[in-house]
Amino acid sequence: MAFEARPIADAADLAEAARIAGDALTCDPGEGAALVRRLAAPPPGRTWTALAVDGGVVMASLSEKDPGAGHLDLLAVHPSARGEGRGRALVRAAEDWLRERGAREARWAGNPPCYAWPGIDVRYTAAACLAESLGYERYHVAWNMTADLGAGDLSVEADLVRLERAGVAVRAAAGDERERVAAFVAGHWNERWAWEAANATGLHFAERDGEILAFAAWGARPSWFGPMGTAPAARGLGLGRVLLRRCLAEQRAAGQADAQIGWVGPLRFYSRAVGARAERVFWLYRRALA
Repeated sequence: MAFEARPIADAADLAEAARIAGDALTCDPGEGAALVRRLAAPPPGRTWTALAVDGGVVMASLSEKDPGAGHLDLLAVHPSARGEGRGRALVRAAEDWLRERGAREARWAGNPPCYAWPGIDVRYTAAACLAESLGYERYHVAWNMTADLGAGDLSVEADLVRLERAGVAVRAAAGDERERVAAFVAGHWNERWAWEAANATGLHFAERDGEILAFAAWGARPSWFGPMGTAPAARGLGLGRVLLRRCLAEQRAAGQADAQIGWVGPLRFYSRAVGARAERVFWLYRRALA
């Protein structure tokens, strides 16, 4: 059976794509629709598309900083429509779209700062099989950690008293403070993290004498924690642990039972701070576009 992908043209089409993603992405319960909406509102400098067939959707993007690398950001086929070639047709259509815009490579990998996953979650085994059958090669592995928000101790009261004695204040960013924190993040790390901080659901920071020392955010990628960072001169004060716990407590208050700590580097820090465990594994794939 042949399927011809069509561009998603209006809000109704996007809502249908969100519905399909919500039903299809069973390893991300309750998040599929939010992921479609997030990918449809990317940062400046990104070109993106959403293509559909009946029962399926694919989203792809190109960033101006690396226009030769195209990204397959999301692929979802409704459970009732699988096994007939929709996924293959959607990937090929996305590759054609990327090729027409100058991409020399297609990557099944996250396109930060606005992404759904670092790569293909290994539990979506059918997607990994499809990628390999289409000639994609696995080139990297990433992982998430999971923090149990029901069982863990997220208290920070004693830490806040200690920090206050050292002249450090910790609070949620409100109003224009988000711009200040985003500027701090851009200056110490990069513009991608700054966009995530500015667009996060929750953003917390620490400062002393008007100088921002550290930050942590959650919800830039729907329901996930991150990014976070502490300026080199402020390390050793325990700010990361405090800010992490404040964010996770906010996520718990929002109704989450657990939190994904995305694209993790320091396993030991998160394990000790909140008992997080390494859990979700992602394979990153790529292939040349002839």
